[in-house]
Amino acid sequence: MRYSSQVKPISYLKANAAEVLAQLSAQRTPLVITQNGEARAVLQDVASYEETQETLALLKILALGCQDVEAGRVKPAADVVTRLRAKHATRG
Repeated sequence: MRYSSQVKPISYLKANAAEVLAQLSAQRTPLVITQNGEARAVLQDVASYEETQETLALLKILALGCQDVEAGRVKPAADVVTRLRAKHATRG
């Protein structure tokens, strides 16, 4: 996705804040805000932000799992299933 069409100066944001917020919600595309010709911030709607945070959390879990595999901190799936079934049987 190209963000070059979604770049606005901070003065535009100040003058059109309500419209910008409505567009963010409707289009669900981030908006790059510039100050003195340099990119300074990215605005996005709350739903997109939450999705991004969830995705990052899943990627972190995946990275931690890969680190465990590389470090040899793994167990055969059959052993884990057996242990979980035994644990479940003692509760029920």
